[in-house]
Amino acid sequence: MHYSIYQNSTYKYIIAGKDYGIDLIKVFSDDLLNQIKAKGYSGDNLFFEEAIKQLEEYFGGKRKKFDLKINLNGSDFQKKVWTALCDIPYGETRSYKDIAKYIGDEKASRAVGMANNKNPIQIIIPCHRVIGSDGSLRGYAGGIEIKKRLLEIEEHKPNVYNNDYLI
Repeated sequence: MHYSIYQNSTYKYIIAGKDYGIDLIKVFSDDLLNQIKAKGYSGDNLFFEEAIKQLEEYFGGKRKKFDLKINLNGSDFQKKVWTALCDIPYGETRSYKDIAKYIGDEKASRAVGMANNKNPIQIIIPCHRVIGSDGSLRGYAGGIEIKKRLLEIEEHKPNVYNNDYLI
């Protein structure tokens, strides 16, 4: 079990995983780092060399899709939501309600929001692409400012929303 800290001039994330894939990419906090260390993960930047390369390409505007092995650890519902998020095209957004409809339960908007909040692999599972039906930026585990910046990287205008399309 390995972890690494990825940092560029704007962002700082913790990446954690096992030999068969990435378990976690989350905004850095000392508390999260201590939790990972307590679970027995050891620091290993070489293990995440490809993940870091792809993150650099994404933040540099050169990568629109990731090609990394990931481990989805969550409930069946959470996995269903996270899989749906991966179907949102780069540079586009969907509402919580859109995602609920897409997974077959249009009344599950709040549950979709909770699944987004528990997303263990930020950026790769693009929960930042989910916004309010009115086009507003709502909740992001890393903070609204980071969500806004991620959407700006993808050249999405966060205040403009057209719900005429679904995934």
